[in-house]
Amino acid sequence: MELCRSWWAWGGTVGGMGPLLVALGVDNFGSGLFLPLTLVYATRVVGLPLVVAGVTVTVGTLVGMLVPPVAGRLVDRVGPRPVVVVSQVLQALGALLFVGAGGVVTVAAAVCFLAAGQQLFYSSLFALISDVVGEREKDHPFAVVGMVRGACFGIGGLFAAWLLTVAALRVAVLIDAASFVVCALILVVFVRVSHVRVASAGGDGRVSRRFLVLILVTGLVALGGDFFLVGMPVYVLDIGSPAWLPGVLLALHTAVTSACGTLAVRATTGLLRTTTLALAGWLLVLWCGLCFVASALPLGWRPAWLLGSALVLAAGGTLFGARVNALAVALAPAATRGRHLAAFQYAFTVPGVLAPAVAALFALGAWAPWLVVALCAGCGAVAFRVFGARLPADAVSPASVPVR
Repeated sequence: MELCRSWWAWGGTVGGMGPLLVALGVDNFGSGLFLPLTLVYATRVVGLPLVVAGVTVTVGTLVGMLVPPVAGRLVDRVGPRPVVVVSQVLQALGALLFVGAGGVVTVAAAVCFLAAGQQLFYSSLFALISDVVGEREKDHPFAVVGMVRGACFGIGGLFAAWLLTVAALRVAVLIDAASFVVCALILVVFVRVSHVRVASAGGDGRVSRRFLVLILVTGLVALGGDFFLVGMPVYVLDIGSPAWLPGVLLALHTAVTSACGTLAVRATTGLLRTTTLALAGWLLVLWCGLCFVASALPLGWRPAWLLGSALVLAAGGTLFGARVNALAVALAPAATRGRHLAAFQYAFTVPGVLAPAVAALFALGAWAPWLVVALCAGCGAVAFRVFGARLPADAVSPASVPVR
């Protein structure tokens, strides 16, 4: 209901934003349909051994991390919309390569195309949203986009689960490829936004030291969300919880973050962005503590306890997403906005790469990963307050928040 109200009150009435939301919804439906099945497809359909498939996907993901610097320069030169369109084409090609994959070489090529396209997409997406929104504050629009993308990703994931039960994995890949093509067409035909190159005021165009600090601090907090995706299922099953619980936890997290993004923005209207981000970090620390305590509870209590802890994590995620991206846009110099926002994606891609290694710390003990994630989130929470005190008032303060 909240998502529908946001669409009607905002997305459907601002020129270009309604079609953009449709395009992003289509894109994320396709991603939710196939991304969770990448390893399953490589092993069951292509026939690769699990170890080979895992290494291939990891290498492809690392190759994709080379893209943001190039993407940023392209955004500054030609604008974000053409770059987002190219990202959809690359991902469509990657999905089609998966359809015809017959061995490790074609799987590697497919993963590289998908990873490169995905990094190109994220490196230019928030610049495109900013151009479409114009001079308005970005917190609420980013929250709406996050809700639409999260909801459609979840729907795609549910459809993927059904296709998995009927052994129709190639259909999932074909629909994924089609979703990228449809998204690109919508962007080309219906999303109209002009790009004005801003002359540089000097400097070599490198990402500023202040922005690098933002990337580091953001990554410390973002690690918790990635660890939830890869580490939580391992922990839940290791402590003897029901096999259905990991899927329900993911579904609950997706539902909350998809429905409550704008509510979180409204609830923190009177707070500085950095204060909200620090609060999100402390909620992640609380989540880590609650999850670790679950291992000491009676077996029958664990599902309800872990579901409650997932709500804490989801609350932190809804507070974090829109505000941190709006802060990044506010801090990015106009002349090199594309390069800065592309570099900002490393705050999310690096934690995504590190999360499996953190989950592997369960081999040391049930406490080890939770300690690492909690320390990172706590350090990030403190750093946001300290760092925020040194930032320009107009960057940390949305228009509705008086600067003191």
